[in-house]
Amino acid sequence: MRSTSREARDAAYVEFVVARQDRLRRLAFALCGDWDRADEILGAALTRLYVAWPRLEREGIEEPFVRRQIVRADVDRSVADTDAPSEAGPLAQALLALPVKQRRAVLLRHWLGLSVEETAEELAISRSAAQAQAEHGLAALAESLAREPR
Repeated sequence: MRSTSREARDAAYVEFVVARQDRLRRLAFALCGDWDRADEILGAALTRLYVAWPRLEREGIEEPFVRRQIVRADVDRSVADTDAPSEAGPLAQALLALPVKQRRAVLLRHWLGLSVEETAEELAISRSAAQAQAEHGLAALAESLAREPR
């Protein structure tokens, strides 16, 4: 009986990962600007997800949990070690130039479409701080992109 529940647990986990892995990997890349580091971040987040899977699945918070693990990862190292990746376009380069807190807020609010409240919860900051980070990040992106030659 126990192995059947373990098999069902593993099957549900695999189904979740297969359905969301590409999107989560792109989120990790958008945060750090390096595909290898993005894979490391995603792997660590998915490992933590597996360990906590029964509780998270029961509560229906699997995706917010893994997303939070990715967003809170140490991404400063990767951005500092790369000069805007060659495969990154002007928007990605401008995004990577943002301070980490602003980059996280912009990605959560405007790429993933989370509310200000959800963004604040994901980042463990106040609602006003989340809103300010997203607004400052958007303003900096607009300014950076306006300087881009057309």
